[in-house]
Amino acid sequence: MAPLLQVKGLRTQFFTQDGIVHAVNGISYDVEEGETLGIVGESGCGKSVGVLSVMRLIPQPPGRIVGGEVLFQGRDLLRMDEEEIRQVRGNQIAMIFQDPMTSLNPVLTIGRQIDEALELHLHLDKRQARQRTIELLEMVNIPGAAERVDDYPHQFSGGMRQRVMIAMALSCNPQLLIADEPTTALDVTIQAQFIDIVKRLRDDLGMSVIWITHDLGVVAGLANRVAVMYAGYIVEMAPVRELYAHPSHPYTLGLLGSIPRLDETRKRKLTPIEGLPPDLIEEPKGCPFAPRCQFQKKYNIERCLVENPALISVGHEHSAACWFDVQRGTVR
Repeated sequence: MAPLLQVKGLRTQFFTQDGIVHAVNGISYDVEEGETLGIVGESGCGKSVGVLSVMRLIPQPPGRIVGGEVLFQGRDLLRMDEEEIRQVRGNQIAMIFQDPMTSLNPVLTIGRQIDEALELHLHLDKRQARQRTIELLEMVNIPGAAERVDDYPHQFSGGMRQRVMIAMALSCNPQLLIADEPTTALDVTIQAQFIDIVKRLRDDLGMSVIWITHDLGVVAGLANRVAVMYAGYIVEMAPVRELYAHPSHPYTLGLLGSIPRLDETRKRKLTPIEGLPPDLIEEPKGCPFAPRCQFQKKYNIERCLVENPALISVGHEHSAACWFDVQRGTVR
């Protein structure tokens, strides 16, 4: 049985006055039905551009999807006309954006904003749509949902607005939910509550989830598999437990070393990744992580500077793009 979503060689570029920005450079991954895929990496690595490309939400100009396929239930989203892709967005694939205040319309009540999707995609009348909206707000734990349905976005806290975004995303029972760093602006307590709501609804509704984040700690208890992105490339892909137990790319090691852990002694120091991400206006000649890589410097691996490695299998369902075998400590 084919995966629900298949992304194959997706490439997205931005054509600017300074040059062509190579934002996404041929990434490929699958999402199975009922699976949660975490996509992690630091800011500017192409995580958000990748999923916005899947949704066909890249602003044109300056952006353009220049290559690849995005198969959803066997149909290529990149070849659909505007009417076809509108029927998919919000209906079969829904998205929660990073900042709910800029995603919600400030001059419309939250009830009207959810009603609109129900009327458009499910063809409910106004009374049915209003009743369904209240049920959705109750589902995401909005207190007094029936009274608050006619409130405006500014009358809600940041955490409540993000819950409204979940309700809006789930309004049409999508098969795939894409969450683009939805907890970035929330404090830790509200962040945990938000993740619990998504996990509960995912399990109850049986939907698939793509969760975008820069925090490997967030996806530890949420995702089934993790894709690590750097400079527009996927540099490692593995089941979540395998990734944490046997990280096989120096960048993944760096990400794991920079987050605090409860199972470590207090003597362990956090280790930052030195240097800055590369300028994506120029495609790297070698591995894009090489200038920051501790192993390239330690072993003086010339191949890292001249040849960009492809993903290769390093374990069961585990692949990494590196000329150095991190687990064995040897050059491939």
